[in-house]
Amino acid sequence: MSRAGLDVVGLFVDAGRRMYGEHVSQLEHALQCAMHARRDRAADEIVLAALLHDIGHLLEPTGDTPHHHHGIAAAQVLRAVAPSRVAWLVEHHVVAKRYLVTIDTRYRELLSPVSRTSLTLQGAELAVDEVAQLEAHAWFGDAVRLRRWDDAAKQPELVCEPLIAYRSLLETCLGPQRWVEKTGIDR
Repeated sequence: MSRAGLDVVGLFVDAGRRMYGEHVSQLEHALQCAMHARRDRAADEIVLAALLHDIGHLLEPTGDTPHHHHGIAAAQVLRAVAPSRVAWLVEHHVVAKRYLVTIDTRYRELLSPVSRTSLTLQGAELAVDEVAQLEAHAWFGDAVRLRRWDDAAKQPELVCEPLIAYRSLLETCLGPQRWVEKTGIDR
């Protein structure tokens, strides 16, 4: 796929208004997650991963399983067009949820009902060797941070910058985008 082959703006225009049980749309969720990353002064690649972490739901709106979830679907596409760190973080934000459930018994109770349901589909707790493998990865801490922002990015009516605020980042990493005049996209 060429760099111009992934029109994220077009994905959000076409399917970003879709609600997924969290009282926010896919676009609102993405913008909130990216906002949290920017507020925490995350590096650009991490902000981009926060913005794109759930595009697998837009690319392939099927149910999750432990071996094929929306993070994997998105990472498969992103590997061809985005920095490897972005693709890895997008893929592992699901695994980071499973990690947090495994190491912190209280974390499961903090999850929204929708996240608890998807956790079950995604495989629930990790095995000891999976925990060790994840903790050893250079980007592990970033995946956990992304997971925490994901959990916090479900606030109805939260005002965020529109997608166009990420134009430079999107186009630098993914190539030209199909910008349109639409609430949430350019205003």
